Amino acid sequence: MRSRAFLRAEQLGLRWDAPGLMAGVDEAGRGPLAGPVVAAAVILDDLQPIRGLNDSKKLTARTRERLFDEIRAKALCCCIAEATVEEIDQLNILQASLLAMRRAVDGLRLRPHRVQVDGNRLPVLPMPAEAIVQGDATVPAIAAASILAKVHRDRLCMTLHEQHPQYGFDGHKGYPTAAHLAALREHGACEVHRRTFAPVRAVLVPSA
Repeated sequence: MRSRAFLRAEQLGLRWDAPGLMAGVDEAGRGPLAGPVVAAAVILDDLQPIRGLNDSKKLTARTRERLFDEIRAKALCCCIAEATVEEIDQLNILQASLLAMRRAVDGLRLRPHRVQVDGNRLPVLPMPAEAIVQGDATVPAIAAASILAKVHRDRLCMTLHEQHPQYGFDGHKGYPTAAHLAALREHGACEVHRRTFAPVRAVLVPSA
């Protein structure tokens, strides 16, 4: 039986198995209550293998930071992109995540022949693409993308903490922990909170 990726490639008049560059894509930040959602696209260099690539969630922060620099140095090309809090609230988090992924692929210096994306949904792209559930644990390029996206977003959260220390973004990174929810109840929402997310909606003052 033909795969979805094969069928999409056929519809585009392209061969999925033809030689060419492959980009791995992943995102970080779908679950948090605040901040942008971040996506990364990576085309690895087969001549410069990177050891230790894995799902970013399975790595320590120190290992992620080290691999972040190594990926940036050794990959043929990579791109990190975002969808803003405003776009998340306007589009919904799924569509904003797909938008960030498309921006990451569009921003690559080299055009990939095909794309592999972590998860079960695909952004609209001009080349064949395949969604791979748990791809960040099985496909090196997707793992590399997951690391870039995670580290970049964690760094953004450190900046958010400097701007809004009362919420503790340096610790929970925007996720709905007990501490974050307590801070929301005490201080209300700030401009970086996603207003369409239920815990944030709950503390917003109704308009008159």
